[in-house]
Amino acid sequence: MKDTLESLRHKIDRAVELGTVVRSMKAMSASSIHQYEQAVRSLEDYYRAVAWGFCVCLPQLKERIVPAGSRKGKTGAIVFGAGQGLVGQFNDLIVRFAQSRLRAIPGEKTVWAVGEIIVPRLEDAGLPPVKTFAVPHSVYAITPLIGKVLFEVEQALEAGAVSEVYLFFHRPREGGVYAPECQRFIPLDEKWLQQYSEMEWPSRQVPETVFHAGRTLQSLIREYFFATLFRACADSLASENASRLAAMQRAEKNIQELLDDLNLSYHQLRQNTIDEELFDVIAGSEALGEESGG
Repeated sequence: MKDTLESLRHKIDRAVELGTVVRSMKAMSASSIHQYEQAVRSLEDYYRAVAWGFCVCLPQLKERIVPAGSRKGKTGAIVFGAGQGLVGQFNDLIVRFAQSRLRAIPGEKTVWAVGEIIVPRLEDAGLPPVKTFAVPHSVYAITPLIGKVLFEVEQALEAGAVSEVYLFFHRPREGGVYAPECQRFIPLDEKWLQQYSEMEWPSRQVPETVFHAGRTLQSLIREYFFATLFRACADSLASENASRLAAMQRAEKNIQELLDDLNLSYHQLRQNTIDEELFDVIAGSEALGEESGG
């Protein structure tokens, strides 16, 4: 179907409107990235304080370590996906990464998904989730999500349904990119303990707990679980928005190229229309002149 001036003008107007939407989404994504990255940076000091707390309670911590041979049950996996579309290969990458890592671990798997969009991909990969959680859309909504996830994981641990849990999420990298990451979340075993056994207290004073060491350790473990999940979720959200920002940048470039082509076509067609009208006027004038002369 041949374009007319009216149809081209309509396409140009639609492209301009779409460009406005894309620019708004770019601004929102950029703002969200800063928000989540700031949350992760703020969490680092808190996370470090928990680590030093484990050093103080190291004797009691060693008593709670789960022997490697005593673990029974499925392997659990918490997979963080995107909450909305327009994120490119974000979900596909994390699902393929989780599938590859979990395939190397023997036994059955129990999967929890964060993000409804990722569920069909997990099912296609042979990892159907037993529970799906909505992706939070702000920093303030992360804490309620972490509470729900921890409740589900604790129930599975108490029932003996799982014995270890891994986190799969994207972590931001420099230059506005991200990469999939796997973090062993549970159990607290010898491998996990080693990182705290090797830490040296920064002063000569011997640290002590104010309250009962066992109760203090229990609180530290809860805070460790919370901080670990919070950081993974915030990293995933920052990566999701980085992916969306990159997609919007590509879309903006494509829209601008489309607008350039449409404007060029519009001006060419307009000029051709004007030329045709001029030719018609000249031809009509010449015809009238010949009739008058005859």
